[in-house]
Amino acid sequence: MPEPLLDIAGPAAPPRKNGELLFEAPWESRAFGLTVALQARGLFSWNEFRECLMGEIGTWERAARSAGDDERSWSYYACWLAALERLPLEKGVCGPGEIDDRTAQFGDRPAGHDH
Repeated sequence: MPEPLLDIAGPAAPPRKNGELLFEAPWESRAFGLTVALQARGLFSWNEFRECLMGEIGTWERAARSAGDDERSWSYYACWLAALERLPLEKGVCGPGEIDDRTAQFGDRPAGHDH
């Protein structure tokens, strides 16, 4: 049986509006697309990513509680991005600093050339 791609409900379920995925900023959809592409290439399973994402959400919740923060600073996709950065490192897909180096390379491109 194939792995499910996305949770429909619960803490790992992405934000939706009228049943459609909801992205507040372009980087969120790019992080989502990159995750799906890496999973499709077999770099990690969807369940591995889901567990990592839930761990990041838990980390955020604990930090928010200890700081007495409310949910104004909540960002589902910030947790998603943290999981996307952490899982390849944990699996040995890339080494420390490689993600930052690639991010800097893309950030140095002229506007409109981010593909």
